[in-house]
Amino acid sequence: MTKKLMSLLMIFGLMSAFVTGLYAAEKPTKKAKQTPQGLYLTPKEAFDMIKANPSKVLFVDVRTPAEVLFVGHAAGLDKNIPFKYIDYSKFIMTKKGHKKFASWKNPQLVQEFDAALKAKGLSKEDPVIVICRSGDRSGMTATALYKAGYKKAYTITTGFEGDMNKKTHRRDLNGWKNAGLPWTYKFQPELFIPKPTPPAGK
Repeated sequence: MTKKLMSLLMIFGLMSAFVTGLYAAEKPTKKAKQTPQGLYLTPKEAFDMIKANPSKVLFVDVRTPAEVLFVGHAAGLDKNIPFKYIDYSKFIMTKKGHKKFASWKNPQLVQEFDAALKAKGLSKEDPVIVICRSGDRSGMTATALYKAGYKKAYTITTGFEGDMNKKTHRRDLNGWKNAGLPWTYKFQPELFIPKPTPPAGK
């Protein structure tokens, strides 16, 4: 190998490391937010990545349709693909004896991501950015996508609303909205997928 070729390879390696480092939020401490790939983004990093090349990034919100509709969503979103659905007409009891709404995980989660990729002309080699309320569901979704062969499944670690502030009991610490990034309440029907029938027993 010539010295010139070695120099070029070293330069390429340094450039790759630099580009990767541009989008490298810290590893979250909460286990639910962690992913096997370790591809973490702050809201600002996600915004910059999408803005730099919007046609080459799939941006998906995995909150429930009700959250997206009534709480608002990030501008530039491609699709709402819920990690789970909630039945607001039915209560169930938790193991601790508390009531909560019945819910079930989206059985078509990966297939719906596959369809969204195809509709945008992308593949599993392209970046996919996932956002939820505060980073738990997006982390679990990114893990599921990794297991399905996605090579660049990024999660926004603080989500759309951010983590809970124990002092104010509000989500005012971090997240997309608190970062001052563009978002909207505008109803965009093309973002949503028709709600499936709940599985038997749910």
